Amino acid sequence: MKQSQRSPEELSRYSRQLVLPEVGNAGQAKIENARVLIVGVGGLGSPAALYLAAVGVGTIGLIDDDTVALSNLHRQIVHTTASIGRPKVESARDRMLELNPHVRVDCHATRLSPTNALELIERYDIIIDGSDNFVTRYLINDACVFLAKRHIHGSVYKFEGTVSVFGRDGPCYRCVHPVAPLPLLVQDCAQSGVLGVVPGLIGVMQATETLKLILGIGQPLVGRVLMVDSLTMTTREHLVLKNVDCPICGNHPTILTLTDEGQTCRAPDCNHAPSLKERLADMRVEELKQKLERKETFTLLDVREPEEFDIANLGGRLIPLGELPDKLGELDREAEIVVFCHHGIRSRSAVALMQQCGFANVKNLVGGIDAWSRLIDPTLPRY
Repeated sequence: MKQSQRSPEELSRYSRQLVLPEVGNAGQAKIENARVLIVGVGGLGSPAALYLAAVGVGTIGLIDDDTVALSNLHRQIVHTTASIGRPKVESARDRMLELNPHVRVDCHATRLSPTNALELIERYDIIIDGSDNFVTRYLINDACVFLAKRHIHGSVYKFEGTVSVFGRDGPCYRCVHPVAPLPLLVQDCAQSGVLGVVPGLIGVMQATETLKLILGIGQPLVGRVLMVDSLTMTTREHLVLKNVDCPICGNHPTILTLTDEGQTCRAPDCNHAPSLKERLADMRVEELKQKLERKETFTLLDVREPEEFDIANLGGRLIPLGELPDKLGELDREAEIVVFCHHGIRSRSAVALMQQCGFANVKNLVGGIDAWSRLIDPTLPRY
């Protein structure tokens, strides 16, 4: 363990935390000897990386195969406009070393996969999950369970976020979420949106939990899931127990190797697997207008959210995309169904799901209600 005499510059740099009785010289040595891996250098990984570098975490690994884009910059604060087009791990490394040249930053410009996860994660003490997809979240969890390591989970959605500490002697991520949701029903921030500061809130909390684990102080969020609502600035906490029936950390595990989480349709009576030749059937707004004018019999299905329906709607039945798997049994699989949303993205996912579940005649309205407003009815509010 590093116990060498610190230079005057280092003493000044870390002085505000060295005076804390819970840190001191011994605690700072723990920080300097810690090895932390951040998976994903995006909205969550950016603030976590900056703060962990600032406090002097000795070795920080970054894994991300993406490059910096302009649309990242409103929330991914480790990157700058000059970094656009650069690998995220290199952009973040340079900024972290500018902030604190005493830390070591290891760049892994790759995607975490079943073939490299164990080897990469084994090198580090604590893992921060800054990913934005369920496949990676389950992969991190499973590798950490196999290696008896803790990982700090974080996720954001619009104005809300969650954070928790999983693994080792506490519950794992699968204790809370045994299986992944259908990817067709999961929206990323490009579709659902996110207020730029919200990933910052959660990422800083992830960094805080990491330091608590390194120092052995406080009460880490083990067995607790903290939910933050930035609009009301309130928090809710859910207690989570280790699940004895968990498929990976329970008494009789069934998951014994790393894989990309299998994506299966879990909606009621979903036993139809579409062939490769099946394609999403599209309908243009002009065709829908003709069907309505001819008063044809079909079901118009709106998969937007209730607040969007209140702004503008075409009538029909409202079933938000997230609720669709549980309500497929209420729809006629033989009827003609036209599905729409705002721009046609969510409705395309809904159509794919319904085709997988045996719906014989379901179509996606291209361009959604936005196209209807532009091309058919300009009086319909656009948003």
